Amino acid sequence: MDLYDIRKHLNTGKSIYDLPLRVTFYARVSTGTDEQAHSLKNQITYYSDFIGKTPNWTYIEGYVDEGLSGTSTIKRESFLRMIDDSKLGKFDFIITKEISRFSRNTLDSIKFTQDLLNYGVGVLFQSDNINTLMPDAELRLTIMSSIAQDEVRKISERVKFGFKRAIEKGVVLGNSKIWGYTKKDGRLVIDEDEAALVKQIFLMYATQNMGIRTICSWLNEQGIKNGKGNDFSFSTIKGILINPKYMGYYCGNKTSKYDYKRDDRKYLDESEWVMYKDEENVPPIVSEELWQKANDILKSRSKKQSAEDKTSYSNKYVYSGKIICTEHKVPYYRATYRYKSGDKEVWQCKEYAAKGKAGCTSPTIYTTELDMIMKDAYNVVVTERANIIHDLVKIYSTIGSSSSIKDDIAKTRVAINEIIQKKDKLLDLSIKGKLTDDEFEQRNNQFNDDVDKLKIKIEELQDEDRKNRDISVTVEALRQMIASELDFADGFDNSIVDALLDRIEVYKTPDKKVIDLKIYFKVLNEELRYKVTRGKGNTSVCYAPYT
Repeated sequence: MDLYDIRKHLNTGKSIYDLPLRVTFYARVSTGTDEQAHSLKNQITYYSDFIGKTPNWTYIEGYVDEGLSGTSTIKRESFLRMIDDSKLGKFDFIITKEISRFSRNTLDSIKFTQDLLNYGVGVLFQSDNINTLMPDAELRLTIMSSIAQDEVRKISERVKFGFKRAIEKGVVLGNSKIWGYTKKDGRLVIDEDEAALVKQIFLMYATQNMGIRTICSWLNEQGIKNGKGNDFSFSTIKGILINPKYMGYYCGNKTSKYDYKRDDRKYLDESEWVMYKDEENVPPIVSEELWQKANDILKSRSKKQSAEDKTSYSNKYVYSGKIICTEHKVPYYRATYRYKSGDKEVWQCKEYAAKGKAGCTSPTIYTTELDMIMKDAYNVVVTERANIIHDLVKIYSTIGSSSSIKDDIAKTRVAINEIIQKKDKLLDLSIKGKLTDDEFEQRNNQFNDDVDKLKIKIEELQDEDRKNRDISVTVEALRQMIASELDFADGFDNSIVDALLDRIEVYKTPDKKVIDLKIYFKVLNEELRYKVTRGKGNTSVCYAPYT
Protein backbone atom coordinates (compact mmCIF):
# COMPACT_ATOMS: atom_id res chain seq x y z
CA MET A 1 0.00 0.00 0.00
CA ASP A 2 1.20 3.52 -0.66
CA LEU A 3 1.16 6.35 1.89
CA TYR A 4 -1.98 7.95 0.46
CA ASP A 5 -4.03 4.73 0.76
CA ILE A 6 -2.71 4.00 4.25
CA ARG A 7 -3.74 7.42 5.57
CA LYS A 8 -7.07 7.21 3.77
CA HIS A 9 -7.88 3.95 5.59
CA LEU A 10 -6.66 5.31 8.94
CA ASN A 11 -8.95 8.35 8.55
CA THR A 12 -11.95 6.03 8.18
CA GLY A 13 -11.33 4.63 11.67
CA LYS A 14 -9.24 1.58 10.83
CA SER A 15 -6.13 0.86 12.90
CA ILE A 16 -2.68 0.19 11.59
CA TYR A 17 -3.16 -3.49 12.47
CA ASP A 18 -6.09 -3.80 10.04
CA LEU A 19 -4.01 -2.88 6.99
CA PRO A 20 -2.06 -5.28 4.73
CA LEU A 21 1.46 -3.95 5.34
CA ARG A 22 4.99 -5.22 4.96
CA VAL A 23 6.44 -4.59 8.42
CA THR A 24 9.99 -4.67 9.77
CA PHE A 25 11.59 -3.58 13.04
CA TYR A 26 14.67 -1.73 14.29
CA ALA A 27 16.46 -2.76 17.52
CA ARG A 28 19.56 -1.36 19.18
CA VAL A 29 21.49 -1.55 22.43
CA SER A 30 24.25 0.93 23.27
CA THR A 31 26.81 -1.38 24.93
CA GLY A 32 28.22 -4.82 24.33
CA THR A 33 27.66 -6.23 27.84
CA ASP A 34 26.03 -9.63 28.42
CA GLU A 35 23.03 -7.93 30.01
CA GLN A 36 22.48 -5.69 26.98
CA ALA A 37 23.05 -8.60 24.59
CA HIS A 38 20.27 -10.46 26.39
CA SER A 39 18.05 -7.37 26.05
CA LEU A 40 18.76 -7.22 22.32
CA LYS A 41 17.92 -10.89 21.91
CA ASN A 42 14.63 -10.32 23.70
CA GLN A 43 13.82 -7.36 21.43
CA ILE A 44 14.45 -9.42 18.30
CA THR A 45 12.32 -12.33 19.58
CA TYR A 46 9.49 -10.01 20.65
CA TYR A 47 9.26 -8.10 17.35
CA SER A 48 9.59 -11.21 15.21
CA ASP A 49 6.70 -12.84 17.09
CA PHE A 50 4.64 -9.62 17.26
CA ILE A 51 4.82 -8.92 13.52
CA GLY A 52 4.44 -12.58 12.55
CA LYS A 53 1.27 -13.01 14.64
CA THR A 54 -0.50 -9.94 13.21
CA PRO A 55 -2.77 -11.48 10.53
CA ASN A 56 -2.70 -8.63 7.99
CA TRP A 57 1.04 -8.02 8.20
CA THR A 58 3.90 -9.55 6.21
CA TYR A 59 7.10 -9.98 8.23
CA ILE A 60 10.25 -8.41 6.77
CA GLU A 61 13.58 -9.27 8.45
CA GLY A 62 14.55 -6.63 11.00
CA TYR A 63 17.57 -4.36 11.38
CA VAL A 64 19.83 -4.61 14.43
CA ASP A 65 22.73 -2.49 15.74
CA GLU A 66 24.69 -3.69 18.75
CA GLY A 67 27.01 -1.72 21.07
CA LEU A 68 26.43 1.67 19.43
CA SER A 69 25.32 5.00 20.87
CA GLY A 70 22.03 6.58 19.84
CA THR A 71 23.50 10.09 19.91
CA SER A 72 24.52 9.90 16.25
CA THR A 73 23.59 7.65 13.32
CA ILE A 74 27.02 7.87 11.66
CA LYS A 75 28.34 4.44 12.74
CA ARG A 76 25.00 2.59 12.85
CA GLU A 77 25.35 0.44 9.76
CA SER A 78 22.08 -1.47 10.05
CA PHE A 79 20.12 1.74 10.65
CA LEU A 80 21.57 3.38 7.54
CA ARG A 81 21.00 0.19 5.53
CA MET A 82 17.36 0.29 6.67
CA ILE A 83 17.05 3.86 5.35
CA ASP A 84 18.56 2.77 2.02
CA ASP A 85 16.18 -0.22 1.81
CA SER A 86 13.21 2.06 2.45
CA LYS A 87 14.12 3.98 -0.71
CA LEU A 88 13.91 0.67 -2.60
CA GLY A 89 10.38 0.05 -1.28
CA LYS A 90 11.24 -3.13 0.63
CA PHE A 91 8.71 -2.43 3.45
CA ASP A 92 5.85 -0.09 4.44
CA PHE A 93 6.18 0.20 8.20
CA ILE A 94 8.88 0.08 10.92
CA ILE A 95 8.32 -0.76 14.58
CA THR A 96 10.86 0.26 17.22
CA LYS A 97 10.74 0.38 20.99
CA GLU A 98 11.13 4.12 21.62
CA ILE A 99 12.56 7.33 20.20
CA SER A 100 15.83 6.92 22.12
CA ARG A 101 16.41 3.60 20.28
CA PHE A 102 15.92 5.36 16.95
CA SER A 103 18.02 8.43 17.82
CA ARG A 104 18.60 10.72 20.80
CA ASN A 105 19.39 13.58 18.48
CA THR A 106 16.28 15.68 17.82
CA LEU A 107 17.36 16.73 14.34
CA ASP A 108 18.18 13.14 13.36
CA SER A 109 14.83 11.86 14.64
CA ILE A 110 12.85 14.42 12.66
CA LYS A 111 15.02 14.22 9.54
CA PHE A 112 14.96 10.44 9.24
CA THR A 113 11.24 10.06 9.98
CA GLN A 114 10.50 12.74 7.36
CA ASP A 115 12.79 10.98 4.88
CA LEU A 116 11.02 7.70 5.55
CA LEU A 117 7.62 9.32 4.97
CA ASN A 118 8.92 10.67 1.67
CA TYR A 119 9.72 7.06 0.76
CA GLY A 120 6.21 6.02 1.83
CA VAL A 121 7.30 4.39 5.12
CA GLY A 122 5.85 5.06 8.58
CA VAL A 123 7.40 4.41 12.01
CA LEU A 124 5.71 3.28 15.22
CA PHE A 125 7.53 4.18 18.45
CA GLN A 126 5.75 1.74 20.74
CA SER A 127 6.67 3.02 24.21
CA ASP A 128 6.06 6.64 23.19
CA ASN A 129 2.82 5.73 21.34
CA ILE A 130 3.82 7.81 18.30
CA ASN A 131 2.85 6.70 14.80
CA THR A 132 4.44 8.97 12.18
CA LEU A 133 1.57 8.20 9.80
CA MET A 134 -0.74 10.28 12.02
CA PRO A 135 -1.09 14.08 11.55
CA ASP A 136 0.08 15.06 15.05
CA ALA A 137 3.13 12.78 15.00
CA GLU A 138 5.76 15.39 14.11
CA LEU A 139 4.90 17.74 17.00
CA ARG A 140 4.89 14.88 19.51
CA LEU A 141 8.07 13.46 18.01
CA THR A 142 9.84 16.82 18.34
CA ILE A 143 8.87 17.08 22.02
CA MET A 144 9.82 13.49 22.87
CA SER A 145 13.10 13.64 20.88
CA SER A 146 14.07 16.83 22.69
CA ILE A 147 13.45 15.09 26.01
CA ALA A 148 15.57 12.10 24.89
CA GLN A 149 18.36 14.40 23.71
CA ASP A 150 18.32 16.34 26.96
CA GLU A 151 18.61 13.05 28.84
CA VAL A 152 21.85 12.38 26.95
CA ARG A 153 23.08 15.83 27.98
CA LYS A 154 22.22 15.10 31.63
CA ILE A 155 24.01 11.76 31.50
CA SER A 156 27.06 13.48 29.99
CA GLU A 157 27.04 16.10 32.75
CA ARG A 158 26.74 13.41 35.42
CA VAL A 159 29.70 11.52 33.92
CA LYS A 160 31.77 14.74 33.84
CA PHE A 161 30.82 15.43 37.45
CA GLY A 162 31.84 11.89 38.41
CA PHE A 163 35.18 12.31 36.63
CA LYS A 164 35.78 15.58 38.44
CA ARG A 165 35.06 14.04 41.86
CA ALA A 166 37.28 11.04 41.00
CA ILE A 167 40.15 13.38 40.04
CA GLU A 168 39.76 15.29 43.30
CA LYS A 169 40.00 12.00 45.22
CA GLY A 170 43.04 10.81 43.25
CA VAL A 171 41.23 7.92 41.58
CA VAL A 172 43.26 6.85 38.52
CA LEU A 173 40.99 7.01 35.47
CA GLY A 174 41.43 5.92 31.89
CA ASN A 175 43.31 2.93 30.52
CA SER A 176 43.28 -0.02 32.91
CA LYS A 177 46.68 -1.17 31.62
CA ILE A 178 49.61 1.25 31.83
CA TRP A 179 53.00 -0.29 31.01
CA GLY A 180 54.76 -0.97 34.31
CA TYR A 181 51.52 -1.03 36.32
CA THR A 182 48.27 -2.85 36.83
CA LYS A 183 45.20 -0.99 38.05
CA LYS A 184 43.19 -2.11 41.04
CA ASP A 185 40.32 -0.22 42.73
CA GLY A 186 41.33 3.09 41.15
CA ARG A 187 44.98 2.72 42.26
CA LEU A 188 48.09 1.75 40.31
CA VAL A 189 50.09 -1.27 41.47
CA ILE A 190 53.65 -1.79 40.19
CA ASP A 191 54.29 -4.76 37.91
CA GLU A 192 57.92 -5.50 38.83
CA ASP A 193 58.94 -7.09 35.49
CA GLU A 194 57.47 -4.33 33.37
CA ALA A 195 58.66 -1.63 35.79
CA ALA A 196 62.26 -2.82 35.36
CA LEU A 197 61.92 -2.32 31.61
CA VAL A 198 60.41 1.17 32.08
CA LYS A 199 63.37 2.14 34.28
CA GLN A 200 65.76 0.74 31.64
CA ILE A 201 64.10 2.91 28.96
CA PHE A 202 64.54 6.06 31.05
CA LEU A 203 68.19 5.19 31.78
CA MET A 204 69.00 4.51 28.12
CA TYR A 205 67.43 7.78 27.03
CA ALA A 206 68.64 10.06 29.85
CA THR A 207 72.10 8.65 30.64
CA GLN A 208 73.25 6.60 27.62
CA ASN A 209 72.48 9.13 24.88
CA MET A 210 70.19 6.71 23.06
CA GLY A 211 67.37 8.17 20.93
CA ILE A 212 63.80 6.87 20.92
CA ARG A 213 64.19 5.01 17.62
CA THR A 214 67.42 3.43 18.84
CA ILE A 215 65.63 2.27 21.98
CA CYS A 216 62.84 0.79 19.84
CA SER A 217 65.40 -1.12 17.77
CA TRP A 218 67.15 -2.41 20.90
CA LEU A 219 63.87 -3.64 22.41
CA ASN A 220 62.86 -5.33 19.16
CA GLU A 221 66.29 -6.98 18.83
CA GLN A 222 65.90 -8.33 22.36
CA GLY A 223 62.53 -9.81 21.38
CA ILE A 224 60.67 -7.61 23.87
CA LYS A 225 57.10 -6.93 22.72
CA ASN A 226 54.40 -4.54 23.89
CA GLY A 227 51.18 -5.56 25.60
CA LYS A 228 49.60 -6.58 22.29
CA GLY A 229 52.55 -8.72 21.23
CA ASN A 230 53.83 -6.19 18.68
CA ASP A 231 57.12 -4.32 18.37
CA PHE A 232 57.49 -1.15 20.42
CA SER A 233 56.77 2.00 18.40
CA PHE A 234 58.19 5.50 18.58
CA SER A 235 54.93 6.87 20.01
CA THR A 236 54.79 4.20 22.74
CA ILE A 237 58.32 4.95 23.99
CA LYS A 238 57.71 8.70 23.84
CA GLY A 239 54.45 8.21 25.74
CA ILE A 240 56.34 6.40 28.50
CA LEU A 241 59.00 9.12 28.76
CA ILE A 242 56.51 12.00 29.08
CA ASN A 243 54.05 10.29 31.47
CA PRO A 244 54.33 11.95 34.95
CA LYS A 245 52.87 8.83 36.59
CA TYR A 246 56.25 7.13 36.35
CA MET A 247 57.72 9.58 38.87
CA GLY A 248 54.76 9.16 41.26
CA TYR A 249 52.54 12.02 40.11
CA TYR A 250 48.79 11.81 39.65
CA CYS A 251 47.87 13.28 36.26
CA GLY A 252 44.33 13.80 35.00
CA ASN A 253 42.10 16.11 32.97
CA LYS A 254 44.33 15.82 29.91
CA THR A 255 41.43 15.78 27.45
CA SER A 256 37.87 17.03 27.24
CA LYS A 257 35.01 16.26 24.86
CA TYR A 258 33.99 19.20 22.70
CA ASP A 259 30.30 18.46 23.14
CA TYR A 260 28.15 15.63 24.44
CA LYS A 261 26.86 15.00 20.88
CA ARG A 262 30.39 14.56 19.48
CA ASP A 263 32.94 11.77 20.03
CA ASP A 264 36.11 13.74 19.28
CA ARG A 265 38.17 15.18 22.12
CA LYS A 266 40.41 18.20 22.63
CA TYR A 267 43.86 17.62 24.12
CA LEU A 268 44.23 20.27 26.78
CA ASP A 269 47.29 22.40 27.41
CA GLU A 270 49.51 21.25 30.30
CA SER A 271 48.42 24.31 32.28
CA GLU A 272 44.92 22.79 32.50
CA TRP A 273 46.03 19.35 33.68
CA VAL A 274 45.37 18.25 37.24
CA MET A 275 48.79 17.04 38.43
CA TYR A 276 50.21 16.50 41.91
CA LYS A 277 52.50 14.09 43.76
CA ASP A 278 50.54 11.05 44.98
CA GLU A 279 52.82 8.10 45.70
CA GLU A 280 49.99 6.25 47.49
CA ASN A 281 47.76 5.90 44.42
CA VAL A 282 50.56 6.26 41.84
CA PRO A 283 53.77 4.64 43.17
CA PRO A 284 56.89 5.91 41.35
CA ILE A 285 59.01 3.70 39.11
CA VAL A 286 61.78 6.26 38.46
CA SER A 287 63.06 9.20 40.47
CA GLU A 288 61.89 12.75 39.74
CA GLU A 289 65.47 13.65 38.83
CA LEU A 290 65.73 10.89 36.20
CA TRP A 291 62.26 11.70 34.79
CA GLN A 292 63.05 15.41 34.58
CA LYS A 293 66.42 14.80 32.94
CA ALA A 294 64.82 12.60 30.29
CA ASN A 295 62.14 15.18 29.57
CA ASP A 296 64.63 18.05 29.40
CA ILE A 297 66.57 16.09 26.78
CA LEU A 298 63.36 15.28 24.91
CA LYS A 299 62.26 18.92 24.82
CA SER A 300 65.70 20.05 23.73
CA ARG A 301 65.82 17.53 20.90
CA SER A 302 62.25 18.32 19.85
CA LYS A 303 63.01 22.03 19.73
CA LYS A 304 66.16 21.46 17.71
CA GLN A 305 64.41 19.08 15.36
CA SER A 306 61.50 21.46 14.74
CA ALA A 307 63.98 24.21 13.85
CA GLU A 308 66.06 21.99 11.58
CA ASP A 309 63.45 19.70 10.08
CA LYS A 310 62.14 22.33 7.69
CA THR A 311 65.49 22.27 5.93
CA SER A 312 67.17 18.99 6.82
CA TYR A 313 64.13 16.79 6.26
CA SER A 314 63.10 18.50 3.07
CA ASN A 315 66.70 18.36 1.86
CA LYS A 316 66.80 14.66 2.58
CA TYR A 317 63.45 13.93 0.96
CA VAL A 318 63.23 16.87 -1.41
CA TYR A 319 60.75 15.16 -3.74
CA SER A 320 58.17 14.45 -0.99
CA GLY A 321 54.72 15.51 -2.14
CA LYS A 322 56.00 16.67 -5.53
CA ILE A 323 55.78 13.46 -7.57
CA ILE A 324 52.24 12.81 -8.81
CA CYS A 325 50.74 9.55 -10.09
CA THR A 326 48.72 10.45 -13.20
CA GLU A 327 46.68 7.26 -12.87
CA HIS A 328 45.25 8.06 -9.41
CA LYS A 329 46.11 11.77 -8.99
CA VAL A 330 47.85 11.06 -5.67
CA PRO A 331 51.45 11.65 -4.48
CA TYR A 332 54.28 9.16 -4.71
CA TYR A 333 55.66 7.78 -1.44
CA ARG A 334 59.33 7.19 -0.64
CA ALA A 335 60.58 3.63 -0.13
CA THR A 336 63.88 1.75 -0.01
CA TYR A 337 64.75 -1.19 -2.28
CA ARG A 338 67.45 -3.51 -0.97
CA TYR A 339 69.99 -4.85 -3.45
CA LYS A 340 73.23 -6.79 -3.03
CA SER A 341 75.05 -3.68 -4.20
CA GLY A 342 73.34 -1.57 -1.53
CA ASP A 343 70.04 0.13 -0.70
CA LYS A 344 68.41 2.42 -3.27
CA GLU A 345 65.81 5.12 -2.61
CA VAL A 346 62.72 4.88 -4.83
CA TRP A 347 59.35 6.59 -5.21
CA GLN A 348 56.08 4.79 -5.87
CA CYS A 349 52.38 5.67 -6.03
CA LYS A 350 50.53 5.86 -2.72
CA GLU A 351 48.10 3.16 -3.95
CA TYR A 352 50.99 0.89 -4.98
CA ALA A 353 52.62 1.41 -1.57
CA ALA A 354 49.39 0.28 0.10
CA LYS A 355 48.20 -2.55 -2.19
CA GLY A 356 51.08 -3.46 -4.51
CA LYS A 357 50.42 -4.05 -8.23
CA ALA A 358 46.73 -4.54 -7.53
CA GLY A 359 46.61 -0.91 -6.36
CA CYS A 360 48.48 0.86 -9.18
CA THR A 361 50.41 0.07 -12.34
CA SER A 362 52.25 3.40 -12.58
CA PRO A 363 56.05 2.90 -12.74
CA THR A 364 58.36 3.23 -9.76
CA ILE A 365 61.11 5.83 -10.20
CA TYR A 366 64.52 6.01 -8.54
CA THR A 367 65.82 9.12 -6.76
CA THR A 368 69.00 8.84 -8.80
CA GLU A 369 66.93 9.15 -11.98
CA LEU A 370 65.15 12.23 -10.63
CA ASP A 371 68.51 13.79 -9.66
CA MET A 372 69.78 13.24 -13.21
CA ILE A 373 66.71 15.01 -14.59
CA MET A 374 67.12 17.93 -12.18
CA LYS A 375 70.76 18.42 -13.18
CA ASP A 376 69.81 18.48 -16.83
CA ALA A 377 66.85 20.79 -16.22
CA TYR A 378 69.25 23.20 -14.49
CA ASN A 379 70.65 24.12 -17.89
CA VAL A 380 67.17 24.96 -19.18
CA VAL A 381 66.46 27.18 -16.17
CA VAL A 382 69.83 28.95 -16.54
CA THR A 383 69.09 29.62 -20.22
CA GLU A 384 65.77 31.17 -19.24
CA ARG A 385 67.27 33.09 -16.30
CA ALA A 386 67.13 36.55 -17.90
CA ASN A 387 63.53 36.10 -19.03
CA ILE A 388 62.52 34.77 -15.61
CA ILE A 389 64.04 37.79 -13.84
CA HIS A 390 62.28 40.18 -16.23
CA ASP A 391 58.88 38.49 -15.77
CA LEU A 392 59.12 38.27 -11.97
CA VAL A 393 60.21 41.90 -11.62
CA LYS A 394 57.30 42.94 -13.80
CA ILE A 395 54.85 40.98 -11.70
CA TYR A 396 56.15 42.03 -8.27
CA SER A 397 56.66 45.70 -9.12
CA THR A 398 53.00 46.12 -10.15
CA ILE A 399 51.52 44.41 -7.10
CA GLY A 400 49.72 46.86 -4.87
CA SER A 401 49.57 49.81 -7.27
CA SER A 402 47.11 48.12 -9.62
CA SER A 403 45.60 45.74 -7.12
CA SER A 404 41.81 45.71 -6.76
CA ILE A 405 41.73 43.29 -3.84
CA LYS A 406 40.06 45.71 -1.41
CA ASP A 407 37.35 46.43 -3.99
CA ASP A 408 36.84 42.71 -4.50
CA ILE A 409 36.52 42.17 -0.73
CA ALA A 410 33.93 44.96 -0.48
CA LYS A 411 31.94 43.56 -3.42
CA THR A 412 32.00 40.09 -1.89
CA ARG A 413 30.66 41.40 1.43
CA VAL A 414 27.85 43.18 -0.43
CA ALA A 415 27.03 39.88 -2.17
CA ILE A 416 26.85 38.13 1.22
CA ASN A 417 24.46 40.79 2.57
CA GLU A 418 22.25 40.39 -0.51
CA ILE A 419 22.04 36.63 0.07
CA ILE A 420 21.16 37.17 3.75
CA GLN A 421 18.32 39.48 2.67
CA LYS A 422 17.10 36.77 0.28
CA LYS A 423 17.20 34.26 3.16
CA ASP A 424 15.01 36.59 5.25
CA LYS A 425 12.48 36.88 2.40
CA LEU A 426 12.57 33.11 1.96
CA LEU A 427 11.76 32.64 5.66
CA ASP A 428 8.83 35.06 5.38
CA LEU A 429 7.44 33.09 2.43
CA SER A 430 7.81 29.85 4.38
CA ILE A 431 6.04 31.29 7.45
CA LYS A 432 3.17 32.53 5.24
CA GLY A 433 2.81 29.05 3.77
CA LYS A 434 3.78 30.07 0.25
CA LEU A 435 6.64 27.56 0.18
CA THR A 436 6.68 23.87 1.04
CA ASP A 437 9.17 22.66 3.65
CA ASP A 438 11.17 20.90 0.91
CA GLU A 439 11.33 24.06 -1.22
CA PHE A 440 12.42 26.13 1.76
CA GLU A 441 15.11 23.65 2.80
CA GLN A 442 16.47 23.32 -0.75
CA ARG A 443 16.70 27.07 -1.37
CA ASN A 444 17.96 27.85 2.13
CA ASN A 445 20.72 25.23 1.84
CA GLN A 446 21.76 26.71 -1.50
CA PHE A 447 21.95 30.19 0.04
CA ASN A 448 24.04 28.82 2.93
CA ASP A 449 26.44 27.16 0.47
CA ASP A 450 26.76 30.42 -1.48
CA VAL A 451 27.54 32.37 1.70
CA ASP A 452 30.17 29.82 2.77
CA LYS A 453 31.90 30.04 -0.62
CA LEU A 454 31.92 33.85 -0.50
CA LYS A 455 33.38 33.81 3.03
CA ILE A 456 36.18 31.53 1.83
CA LYS A 457 36.78 33.93 -1.06
CA ILE A 458 37.11 36.84 1.40
CA GLU A 459 39.67 34.89 3.46
CA GLU A 460 41.69 34.15 0.31
CA LEU A 461 41.57 37.80 -0.79
CA GLN A 462 42.62 39.01 2.67
CA ASP A 463 45.53 36.55 2.69
CA GLU A 464 46.63 37.76 -0.75
CA ASP A 465 46.34 41.37 0.44
CA ARG A 466 48.59 40.63 3.44
CA LYS A 467 51.21 39.07 1.16
CA ASN A 468 51.06 42.03 -1.19
CA ARG A 469 51.63 44.52 1.62
CA ASP A 470 54.88 42.71 2.45
CA ILE A 471 56.27 43.55 -0.98
CA SER A 472 57.47 47.14 -0.67
CA VAL A 473 60.89 47.08 -2.32
CA THR A 474 62.09 48.97 -5.39
CA VAL A 475 62.29 47.43 -8.84
CA GLU A 476 66.09 47.38 -8.76
CA ALA A 477 66.14 45.73 -5.33
CA LEU A 478 63.69 43.16 -6.65
CA ARG A 479 65.91 42.51 -9.64
CA GLN A 480 68.96 41.92 -7.42
CA MET A 481 67.00 39.70 -5.03
CA ILE A 482 65.59 37.48 -7.80
CA ALA A 483 68.94 37.32 -9.63
CA SER A 484 70.58 36.17 -6.41
CA GLU A 485 67.99 33.39 -5.97
CA LEU A 486 68.66 32.19 -9.53
CA ASP A 487 72.43 32.51 -9.35
CA PHE A 488 73.10 28.80 -8.59
CA ALA A 489 76.68 29.71 -7.64
CA ASP A 490 76.82 26.63 -5.40
CA GLY A 491 75.15 24.35 -7.92
CA PHE A 492 71.62 23.03 -8.21
CA ASP A 493 71.23 21.72 -4.65
CA ASN A 494 68.18 20.28 -2.91
CA SER A 495 67.09 23.57 -1.35
CA ILE A 496 66.90 25.13 -4.82
CA VAL A 497 64.99 22.12 -6.14
CA ASP A 498 62.53 22.47 -3.27
CA ALA A 499 62.11 26.21 -3.91
CA LEU A 500 61.69 26.02 -7.70
CA LEU A 501 60.13 22.62 -8.41
CA ASP A 502 56.35 22.60 -8.47
CA ARG A 503 55.61 18.97 -9.37
CA ILE A 504 56.66 15.97 -11.43
CA GLU A 505 53.99 13.96 -13.26
CA VAL A 506 54.78 10.32 -14.03
CA TYR A 507 53.30 8.59 -17.11
CA LYS A 508 53.61 4.90 -17.94
CA THR A 509 54.31 3.82 -21.52
CA PRO A 510 53.69 0.55 -23.42
CA ASP A 511 57.39 -0.22 -22.92
CA LYS A 512 57.97 -1.02 -19.22
CA LYS A 513 61.59 0.10 -19.57
CA VAL A 514 60.57 3.60 -20.64
CA ILE A 515 58.96 6.25 -18.39
CA ASP A 516 57.65 9.64 -19.51
CA LEU A 517 57.75 12.56 -17.06
CA LYS A 518 56.54 16.13 -17.15
CA ILE A 519 58.49 18.56 -14.94
CA TYR A 520 56.76 21.75 -13.82
CA PHE A 521 58.96 24.57 -12.46
CA LYS A 522 57.48 27.56 -10.66
CA VAL A 523 59.61 29.90 -12.78
CA LEU A 524 58.85 28.47 -16.22
CA ASN A 525 55.69 29.03 -18.22
CA GLU A 526 55.73 25.59 -19.84
CA GLU A 527 56.47 22.12 -18.52
CA LEU A 528 59.63 20.20 -19.47
CA ARG A 529 59.24 16.70 -20.86
CA TYR A 530 61.77 13.98 -20.03
CA LYS A 531 62.13 10.33 -20.92
CA VAL A 532 63.80 7.76 -18.68
CA THR A 533 65.07 4.66 -20.47
CA ARG A 534 66.33 1.71 -18.46
CA GLY A 535 68.76 -0.75 -19.97
CA LYS A 536 70.92 -3.56 -18.66
CA GLY A 537 73.19 -2.02 -16.08
CA ASN A 538 72.55 1.58 -17.08
CA THR A 539 69.81 4.21 -17.24
CA SER A 540 69.59 7.17 -19.58
CA VAL A 541 67.65 10.40 -19.14
CA CYS A 542 66.91 12.67 -22.06
CA TYR A 543 65.08 15.93 -22.60
CA ALA A 544 62.06 15.29 -24.86
CA PRO A 545 60.62 18.60 -26.07
CA TYR A 546 57.32 18.75 -27.95
CA THR A 547 57.74 18.07 -31.65
